[in-house]
Amino acid sequence: MGSGAPLSIKRSITVRAVVTPRWKEDAERELSAAVANSDGQLSQLELEGQQVVDEIRRQSANPLDPRVQEQVASVQQQVAAKRAELEEQKRQLLEQQRQVRDLEMEQIVEQGQLESFCDVQVGDNLVEKLSVAIVVRDGVIEAIEGTL
Repeated sequence: MGSGAPLSIKRSITVRAVVTPRWKEDAERELSAAVANSDGQLSQLELEGQQVVDEIRRQSANPLDPRVQEQVASVQQQVAAKRAELEEQKRQLLEQQRQVRDLEMEQIVEQGQLESFCDVQVGDNLVEKLSVAIVVRDGVIEAIEGTL
């Protein structure tokens, strides 16, 4: 493939946001909603876990039977593992919330990634072609950095 024909490749584009009062409010609102969602998931998990345990015991002729106790312990172990996972997610969200509060106005932060395609050909600088970022202020593109 030594020809000069262009090749289309997929690349990631970094989206950077300028911290503004509006951006901070939106980020805080999203994170607060995610924390509330985590709390809801934790409550739901506890409720469903208890319902399963109650059902196992209710269906059993002898709730003290070792097999029943094993089933109950297994369910409780699964609930505890999921609880730990959800609590870790919540802890991370609260940490992100703290970080957002500490950001200074006009600071530029990475907000995510987009994908696009670009054409490359023999002689192009691949690093430059792959190094593209978009800077946005309150959702409006302010700058495009790199080689389109």
